Amino acid sequence: MEETAARSLRADAERSVRAILEAAEQVLAKEPGASMEQIAAAAGVARTTVHRRFANRQALIEALASSAARQLAQAVADGRPDTAPPLVAMHRITANVLQVKSAWAFALELPADPGSEAAAIQQDIARRCTTVLKRAQDDKLIDQAADLDWVRRVYYALIGESLHGPDNADPDTLAARIIDTLLHGTGPRP
Repeated sequence: MEETAARSLRADAERSVRAILEAAEQVLAKEPGASMEQIAAAAGVARTTVHRRFANRQALIEALASSAARQLAQAVADGRPDTAPPLVAMHRITANVLQVKSAWAFALELPADPGSEAAAIQQDIARRCTTVLKRAQDDKLIDQAADLDWVRRVYYALIGESLHGPDNADPDTLAARIIDTLLHGTGPRP
């Protein structure tokens, strides 16, 4: 009986943290200086609940950045970067990342503090991205002389720009455009 009650309490705590983080993303995206009270109101919880879960605003921001980074890492993992054919993996990862980045734009734009969980996750994502690009290079989809760190940075820029544009295309369509531009550029086709 006590174990069931403890699980129920943990589930309630997880739901409230999730609600707080989702509300924080929405509120802070519109008003970066929003107060903890505004975030609590948007989450539908008492201000004391927010303060119980997060010692201060900075702790909330760090939790938000870590949560968004974990979701981004899961989006990359769901694209099967190590096992799917490189072109398939690149497309899946790109579409997944576009969905996460559009939902968590504020949190994912925050600079990760060195040594933070978010920074470690972002470094792992960059490593996994480079691995997929290396596999694509091995499959002759990317020039053998290409600097893969540069290719990764261009890829990230294409994703970022696609999210800031007026284009309302679905993630799969945008992913196809991003991958096509990354692999073929914008010059005339032979």
